Amino acid sequence: MTEMSSSAATPPSSGYRYVVLALLFIVYTFNFIDRQIMGILNVPIQTELGASDSEMGLLGGLSFALFYTGLGIPIAWLADRSDRTWIMTVALSLWSGFTTLCGFATTYTQLFLARMGVGVGEAGGVAPAYSLISDYFPPKERARALAMYSFGIPIGSAAGIALGGIVATSVDWRVAFIAVGLGGLLVAPVFRIFVREPERGRYDSKQGSTARAGFARSLATLTRKPSFWLLSFGASCSSIMGYGSFYWIPTFLQRSYGFTLLQAGFYYGAILLIGGVIGVWLGGLLGDKLGAKRRAMFALVPAAAWILAAPCYALGLLSPSPTIAFFLFLAPTALGLVWLGPVIAAVQHLAPASARTTASASFLFINNLIGIGIGTYLLGAISDALTERFAEESLRYSILAGTGFYLLAALLYLVAARSLKRDWVD
Repeated sequence: MTEMSSSAATPPSSGYRYVVLALLFIVYTFNFIDRQIMGILNVPIQTELGASDSEMGLLGGLSFALFYTGLGIPIAWLADRSDRTWIMTVALSLWSGFTTLCGFATTYTQLFLARMGVGVGEAGGVAPAYSLISDYFPPKERARALAMYSFGIPIGSAAGIALGGIVATSVDWRVAFIAVGLGGLLVAPVFRIFVREPERGRYDSKQGSTARAGFARSLATLTRKPSFWLLSFGASCSSIMGYGSFYWIPTFLQRSYGFTLLQAGFYYGAILLIGGVIGVWLGGLLGDKLGAKRRAMFALVPAAAWILAAPCYALGLLSPSPTIAFFLFLAPTALGLVWLGPVIAAVQHLAPASARTTASASFLFINNLIGIGIGTYLLGAISDALTERFAEESLRYSILAGTGFYLLAALLYLVAARSLKRDWVD
């Protein structure tokens, strides 16, 4: 026990910090491969199971979000009091195992239940990682470190869509689930072996930052801060469009542009990879540079990005040419992910080090319950409602309607900028 404490208290070398960050990124990449592979497999699953757009929206969102959001906070409470690396190892093993089980589903209900299991596992995969990064990187580098970790979102989403398209075309959609699930199971023991639990609050200046506050007290302190609610609901609004578009655009490409499954996978995978990586890195860079001088910039940078993203998405969706649409989609894909580095870094500073995982999980609870739970279903339901008028083009106008949530998110962040400095914990 003494040896472990001594190891944790020793400041990590720069090289080891980035080894840890790389492994956290790989785990997060599998998180999004398993989460977003549903988007590209939507059409073959829908064809075989005979589900409507609304039902597929529930399968892509609510089935996952139910336990993902509900279990996130109690797991965070545990992570603030125990070994975060073990929690993440178990979580990765669980969600990968349930992803594999998705490949054995033969009915809509079975697939729905398996996706719920994926959500159970992923509930322990993100908030502990945010907390670990905050204990491996000092405040001046956190937004960029969190942005590098968040590369797992565009890279994992792109890999899931491209890989899913390749495997589903070559074999079938069930094998795609099995392949990515087994990949995650192989990564889990490697992560556990190489990632050490760090000292909590190593880089925090306030005395007592490592003291363990009670869960109720930590949550009460957090929820009294206006910026927490504004950041959480603003991110939720952006995630309705973000998760909704990630899930439905591959289907839109097949319906409106006549793409094959494989073409849609490579086309949209490239957009997510290029645009997503640029956007995530830009957000982290701007957050660290501008936020160091003015805390409000952690909210103002995402607000500006969303205001620019909405019209860019509209132009891409209304373009008659898929070639032109490709370049038009790159900009809003990048702008739609700028928020990750600055906002996640800001949330880490709304609570002391001893309650960071709880703060992250509370933020993720709101963001994901609304963003994932509502986003994919809402766009699917709007598509069903517009089918009588627009037929195969209904998804085009459904996704177009979703861009309004970016503007609502921007408005909430403009308000959040006014209270962020007052709520900040150094």
